Amino acid sequence: MSEQTGSVLAEENGSARSLILNRPKSINAIDHEMVTEMAKLLDGWATDDAVAAVVLYGAGERGLCAGGDIVAIHRDAAALSGNPDATDLDAENSPSAKFWFDEYRLNAAISRFPKNYVAIMDGIVMGGGVGVSAHGNTRVVTDRTRLAMPEVGIGFVPDVGGTHLLSRVPDGLGLYAGLTAAHLSGADAIAMGLADHYVPSESLPEFIEAIGSSGLDAALGRFATEAPESKLAAQRGWISEAFAAETVSEIIERCRAVGTEEATKTADTIAAKSPTALAVTLRSLREAAGDATLEDTLVREYRVSLRCLLHPDMAEGIRAQVIDKDRNPSWAEFSEASVEKFFAPLPHDLTFDA
Repeated sequence: MSEQTGSVLAEENGSARSLILNRPKSINAIDHEMVTEMAKLLDGWATDDAVAAVVLYGAGERGLCAGGDIVAIHRDAAALSGNPDATDLDAENSPSAKFWFDEYRLNAAISRFPKNYVAIMDGIVMGGGVGVSAHGNTRVVTDRTRLAMPEVGIGFVPDVGGTHLLSRVPDGLGLYAGLTAAHLSGADAIAMGLADHYVPSESLPEFIEAIGSSGLDAALGRFATEAPESKLAAQRGWISEAFAAETVSEIIERCRAVGTEEATKTADTIAAKSPTALAVTLRSLREAAGDATLEDTLVREYRVSLRCLLHPDMAEGIRAQVIDKDRNPSWAEFSEASVEKFFAPLPHDLTFDA
């Protein structure tokens, strides 16, 4: 039974509730209205005794969610970075900042959800899609999963708690994912600890129905299978050594020194990204590794995200990849001194309810 229509659908399925992202033409890209609606539904279900589990999935065949609406974010980034007088307060007052403020709070709420939160990470799962799925307590990937934190490719830095997740992946594989924006398979996600269960995509409709009729444990017992071998994890030897370097430039040098086709391709991939975004990402991931909670990381990510709006690389990266699609960004000159500014407290920082 549907409780509403629109970009977020809520359907009753026995003892479960399906939470469906419903913008299939944009691979269910998340906007502010969707974040608000998801938060409201989850808040209600958390205290509803009739609800044993929530199952998140995306409408259409292409994936769970391709991320946030970066065309809208580009408007703010272009206006703010193009104004030499723009301040932190101007960034905080932008629609993008208000979206992130509520989105990051939703990410934290998902991590604390008191019932089974089953995220079906099928197809494309990128950026904001990771934020609404990978913080859940039951993360399901498939043979079609293509998971990524692609932010550095547009002059941005992994957010939605992505630096918290990636910083806890051992052997440099999380750093690899963050600095290359690589697409990860379902098998990769399992091996990296970013997902918990592997269910063949053809079984998903029956699996989702079984959660509501038989319960989560029975559904997993019936449909979950062993994941294939991870191609990325098989390369952990050279990745661990190369990504232990102190700086991005040293990581690139170590990759080139490995000399294999894959390592050289990795070096070339990183070298093509925004130098500023790469440096800020590397520091963000290493600081997140020491955070006590996801909320600690989200506060830092909020600061970094707003400073990205003020830096020219984000507007330029989105222009090159999404607006003009020439794939030829002209990155700003990198300054090591500028990195520190991304992490300073904001006039009105992100906060969480007690």
